[in-house]
Amino acid sequence: MDENILEMRSITKTFPGVKALSEVSLAVRRGEVHAICGENGAGKSTLMKVLSGVYPFGSYEGDIVYTGETVQFSGIKQSEAAGIAIIHQELALIPELSITENIFLGNEPRKGRGGRGSIDWRAAHTRAVELLARVGLSDDPSTKIKGIGVGKQQLVEIAKALNKNVKLLILDEPTAALNESDSQHLLDLILGLKGRGITSIIISHKLNEIEQIADSITIIRDGKSIETLDVKADGVDEDRIITGMVGRTLESRVPDHEPKIGDPLFDV
Repeated sequence: MDENILEMRSITKTFPGVKALSEVSLAVRRGEVHAICGENGAGKSTLMKVLSGVYPFGSYEGDIVYTGETVQFSGIKQSEAAGIAIIHQELALIPELSITENIFLGNEPRKGRGGRGSIDWRAAHTRAVELLARVGLSDDPSTKIKGIGVGKQQLVEIAKALNKNVKLLILDEPTAALNESDSQHLLDLILGLKGRGITSIIISHKLNEIEQIADSITIIRDGKSIETLDVKADGVDEDRIITGMVGRTLESRVPDHEPKIGDPLFDV
C-alpha cells in the first residue's frame, strides 16, 4: 500500500487578475496529522477547496492523487463519497435544526426495503448518540444547534464527517473561535482520530497547537509551496515555522519601536 494517502502535484489556481496558487505540491502520509501554515492570503484555504471539489476539476491545473488513484472531483459530494470531509472556518450547520437533523441532513436513514420509505428518526437518534460519544459529546441529539456553543458545534461537524466514513479530515482554522479548554479538547480529539487511522489536514495560525499535534508541516508563501518539515526529525519550533512563512529570520517578532511622546493632548 502507498505510504501517502494524498499527493497534490503542481496545483495552479488562477482567479481573474490573481494567481492564487502556483505549482503547489505536497504529500500527506496515511494516518498522520499534516499541518498547512502560511500568512493570510498565502493560498492555504484555496488549496483545500481545490482538493475537496469546491473548486472543481477543470478550474485548476495540476493533479490530485488520492489513495493511489488520480481523482477529478466535480464537486464536494464526490469528494465526500471518496472519504474526504472538509470543515470550514464558517460552520455549515443550520441553527434552527437539531443536532440529529444536522448530522444526517441530506443523508437521513430511511425505513422500508432499500431505504426508500420515510425517515427513520429512531434509528437516526440512536446513531447520533453513538457519533456524539465518539467526539466526546453527551448532549441530547434533539437539542437545536443554536442552543450549544461554538466548541460543541465544531464537534457536531466532526460527528457529521464520521457518519460519512471519513478517511481524510480537513479542518480550516478549527480553533479560531474557541476558548483554551475547547481548543484542547478538539486537539485531543484529532489525535484520537489519528489513533483510529483517520488522516487529518489542519490549517491554523496557532503555531503552538501545530507543534503539539502535527507530524508534518507544509509551508505555503505567496501561493507557492516552500517546504515540508518533519516535526520530530527536523526539530521544528515556532521560530522555524515563522521563518518559512515570512521568508526571513526574525530577530524580533514585534518590530522595534521607539516612542516619541509629545505634548499632552487631553487633561482631566
